Amino acid sequence: MSGLLDGKVVVVSGVGPGLGRALCLQSAAHGAKLVLAARTESRLNEIRDEIVASGGTALAVPTDITDDAQVDELVRATVDEYGGADVLINNAFATPSMKPLARTDFGQIAASVDLTVLGTLRVIKAFTAALEESRGSIVNINSMVIRHSEPRYGSYKLAKAALLAMSQTLATELGGKGIRVNSVAPGYIWDDQLKWYFGKIAEKYGISAEQVYEQTAAKSDLGRLPEPDEIAQAAVFLASDLASAVTGHTLDVNCGEYHD
Repeated sequence: MSGLLDGKVVVVSGVGPGLGRALCLQSAAHGAKLVLAARTESRLNEIRDEIVASGGTALAVPTDITDDAQVDELVRATVDEYGGADVLINNAFATPSMKPLARTDFGQIAASVDLTVLGTLRVIKAFTAALEESRGSIVNINSMVIRHSEPRYGSYKLAKAALLAMSQTLATELGGKGIRVNSVAPGYIWDDQLKWYFGKIAEKYGISAEQVYEQTAAKSDLGRLPEPDEIAQAAVFLASDLASAVTGHTLDVNCGEYHD
């Protein structure tokens, strides 16, 4: 690939096995030097080693983004290793409770907001000085849940809607510092977790996993579900200089399931 992020230092928070991994690998493939942050050190090391084995550069920093001291250490480690930061991609989120709001425990909602919204804000605040110096970019990973009000997604939508509002406000507040803030909103992502989930649905209704996929994908214009790399490529675009005049924007990546 041509290097849309050649030489840039990209920090990814919320590195997981699906989209988080794809965000890291796609950034590295486009020439970025990576900093990987999440709570699970073994996962970080595995993805770091994968990037290095492919000829890339990556630093793994175990981080709980709900902890001020750990986020400060993430910034210190990044600056010590690379001298600064150019891009921040925030992918951390809490697993939704999947209950109606009337039956959702307030503690679950608070924990979700604490990680998804306040944790992301904590990381952004900590990296603002470095991003101002580089006139950098922030990409927050949101969700297509902001486009619908389907049952049982209430607590998830509450957190992600707050994340969107925060992202838009930060685009205004940080614009004067030369920092762009955008969001990517995926729908279903065809990864191992969704394959497992579709398998469970298939068992419940006595149909095949392929039928579950077909019924779900039929709701989209392209008749399929996006894969992790396709979501990550949208984030790379928004992080890159190709989007130098784009800020405060939310890019839907859902194969046309919803139209904004």
